Amino acid sequence: MLILTRRVGESLRIGDDVSVTVLGIKGSQVRLGVNAPKSVSVHREEVYDRINDENSKNSGENTKTSEKNVNL
Repeated sequence: MLILTRRVGESLRIGDDVSVTVLGIKGSQVRLGVNAPKSVSVHREEVYDRINDENSKNSGENTKTSEKNVNL
């Protein structure tokens, strides 16, 4: 893991298309601004995990439905 130190107003770049800027710090919270192309999904980790869980769940249901259709 790369660890960087940034101050409010400073940014970091990820590749050519993504930049992350520290907008503010209040106590233990850090506000970040992310500039990325629309083709790049940007989510908080807990939202990303929930999306993946839902996708896995739905994928499993589709597989079970397909198996039922084959057994008919």
